[in-house]
Amino acid sequence: MNVQKICIIGDGLAGLMTAVTLSKQNVSIDLYSSSQKKSKNLDNRTTAISESNFQYIKSNLNLNKDKFFWSCKKIKLFFEDNKKIINFMNFDEKNKSFMYIFQNKDLKNKLDRAISQKKNINLIKKNIKDVNSNGGFVMYDNKKKFYDLIILSIGGQSKFYSKIEGGRTIKKNYKEIAITAIIKHNAKIENASQFFLKEGPLAVLPFKRNTFSSVWSISSNYFEAHKKNLKNILTAKLRELLNKKNIEKIVNIQSFPINLNLKTKYYKKNILILGDGLHTVHPLAGQGFNLVLRDIKKLNQLIFKKLRLGMLIKDSDLLKDFYNTRKPENTLFGVGINFTNLFFKNNKYFSVLKKGILNNISNFDIIKKVSQSVADRGISL
Repeated sequence: MNVQKICIIGDGLAGLMTAVTLSKQNVSIDLYSSSQKKSKNLDNRTTAISESNFQYIKSNLNLNKDKFFWSCKKIKLFFEDNKKIINFMNFDEKNKSFMYIFQNKDLKNKLDRAISQKKNINLIKKNIKDVNSNGGFVMYDNKKKFYDLIILSIGGQSKFYSKIEGGRTIKKNYKEIAITAIIKHNAKIENASQFFLKEGPLAVLPFKRNTFSSVWSISSNYFEAHKKNLKNILTAKLRELLNKKNIEKIVNIQSFPINLNLKTKYYKKNILILGDGLHTVHPLAGQGFNLVLRDIKKLNQLIFKKLRLGMLIKDSDLLKDFYNTRKPENTLFGVGINFTNLFFKNNKYFSVLKKGILNNISNFDIIKKVSQSVADRGISL
């Protein structure tokens, strides 16, 4: 039997991780990246992944030393009530890490190096002009190239997605902006914190000694009113929240619009959407890339099963099985995170109930255990 051919379009974290994972199978992979020069503005965002997903990445990259992954064993949750910051829940893992934090650019560099060493991955720097589900081919430079499986992993927005999902998407414009920044400090900040503030949720994510990243989700109106002074506002806010005066400087401030986007159709024929194009969720729970990794893991398992049985990927029930197993969890996470965001927003009709729930939630250990399990391994349905 001829080696089956897989095409992956997109060289972001999702596309690169998919290529590295599937390269362990007996398949031939073409990985397409844009022929245009990369922007000098690097992605300085940080990402948090669960213990199980860290182990998955580690096994696929053969990491002996994980120097750019920051192990976090604790996370503290706070909410703001009448200008008071109240600690309502803490997670503490004694025998393992609660999560691992890294800068996106560091993992991307590691994946790039791994791909350069894979004999069955062919990196092609071409701009794809078209993808055709009926013919199972991609087109560039007026050439057609046929594949058994085509994976679209080209960010949250692409003209190609509409050909696959046909507008069947759960969408919501939060009218919020995520402000990310790198903070240099001279204090002992080793574990993560999440603050639900009146302006919006703010996360503190340490990724190396004396350095952490902050992710602050604020309304578009607040952003427009204060964008010229955001650096000073963020500095003052962090000093107050962390009770630290020695915040030295804030660098690499970036802003991104926040939207909910959950595809209800994942594939067409032999073309699959994967990564941010499949699901984009609010950053407050830090679950976006965790969902992507679980998608990749499941896809890899299904492909392995087909190949082991000597079956063809093309025109099989592979993508139907992927859709049936991954859509429920992705949808539940997206809707659940959306509800969490609404719960913590300022609402005078909801504030008394919210305060009562949060003041007593730490008394229920079962909630913490379930939350930790779901955050680590997802939802098995």
